[in-house]
Amino acid sequence: MKNLTAVWAAAAFAAIAGIPQNASSQATATTDTPAISHAFVDVNVLPMDSERVLAGQTVLVGDGRIVHAGSAADIMVPDGVTVIDGGGKYLMPGVAEMHGHYPNPDASEFTEAVMHLYVANGVTLVRGMQGGASHLPLRDAIEAREIVGPRLLVCAPAMSGNNVTRPEDAVRLVREAAAAGFDHIKVAEGLAPEVFSAIAETAAEAGLTFSGHVSNRVGLYSALEQGQSTIDHLDNYIEAMIDDPEVVAELGLLELPNVMSQVDEAKVGDVIAATVEAGAGVVPTEVLWETFLGGRSGADILAELPETRYWVRDSIPGVASGVNRWVQQTDGRSAALPQPDAGWPVIEMRRRLIKELHDAGVPVLLGTDSPQIFSVPGFSIHREMQVMVESGLTPYQVLHAGTAAVADFLGAEDFGRVAVGQRADLVLLNANPLDDIGHFADSDGVMVNGVWLSRSDIDARLAEIEALMEALGG
Repeated sequence: MKNLTAVWAAAAFAAIAGIPQNASSQATATTDTPAISHAFVDVNVLPMDSERVLAGQTVLVGDGRIVHAGSAADIMVPDGVTVIDGGGKYLMPGVAEMHGHYPNPDASEFTEAVMHLYVANGVTLVRGMQGGASHLPLRDAIEAREIVGPRLLVCAPAMSGNNVTRPEDAVRLVREAAAAGFDHIKVAEGLAPEVFSAIAETAAEAGLTFSGHVSNRVGLYSALEQGQSTIDHLDNYIEAMIDDPEVVAELGLLELPNVMSQVDEAKVGDVIAATVEAGAGVVPTEVLWETFLGGRSGADILAELPETRYWVRDSIPGVASGVNRWVQQTDGRSAALPQPDAGWPVIEMRRRLIKELHDAGVPVLLGTDSPQIFSVPGFSIHREMQVMVESGLTPYQVLHAGTAAVADFLGAEDFGRVAVGQRADLVLLNANPLDDIGHFADSDGVMVNGVWLSRSDIDARLAEIEALMEALGG
């Protein structure tokens, strides 16, 4: 990704390159290292380099980076730093939302609230999938700590069959996106094959990745062969297992339940092998698709999600779709199903694909398409984690899918693990999430870019956001 270094390197590695991961006896900061600002003391660390817990650790943070990490008995905490008692708690990296959306930054109060919703729930990086030029200064303001929020990867305005119909326009738009400093390109539905090819070729020349949906006119195999970075929503995987191209050509989301009898399950191995060969990742956003296809009423789902109090009830034009609209959309999709359980064969196939893609070594990355129908930013990550466990992944595999796996996939070396030199994007949990993935939702605090938010800080801000959302669209 062309702009990884420029966007993600707010603090230089050079200042801390020589520090060992396990500090020597009574180690403390020296003049060659950043000034220590925070110390997590006597904490259990999930380093996310393997499935293990390091007990009784001290982790020192300075200038937004982990400066020292090792046994609490071997590390001296300097005077004057903020000490965070980790006794009985678990420290791990914050997770990524690999298919998220940012509001219009012109609605600054609302936008800053959304950024906090992500961070409050342990989401410290968001790959945006509906971008615009106004999001570039938002990205930079967060990196400069002018706004507290997750690290942002900003995509250019999405390219679909509705707005890009000629190859020459695709070439121009990709080049403009690279020149403007966007981090990646999103592709959407309806793109003609020749337009998609122009995007792929120009993106490769410009050093940008492209990801997102798969146009039925392009198809999964062609998208993979031409270098699409991630296939989001598992788009077109089931369609690729249907032999009749005429059936696939006009197939929409809600028609999938009607054609499951035409799916050749023997081709599951083929789509997985093609993904492995292409080196692509997938971002399932499974909870959202189960909302679409689960056949439940919007009112029933709403009753189970207390986090919707942190979202506007009524839509704000140009800013946000409200909870009432989510209820209507869910009821409309459920009514379109021939019977309430008609979507479950699709759901079960998707869960099978999640498990088998992961087992084959495909990067299955954490993402929810928030904010989207009943996917409140940050909170939706907790529900996505749960459904990934229900799909057959272990808690460690799910946590890895939001931390180290994301860093490895993006080719970044400064986040996703608890180790010296890594960004101080950390979550302090009250219980071990390796035992129960639900424990990730129970945090004692979050650190993002070296800024510490205690549980009381988070809760106070959430109370303000609840009042704001009621005032804006309640």
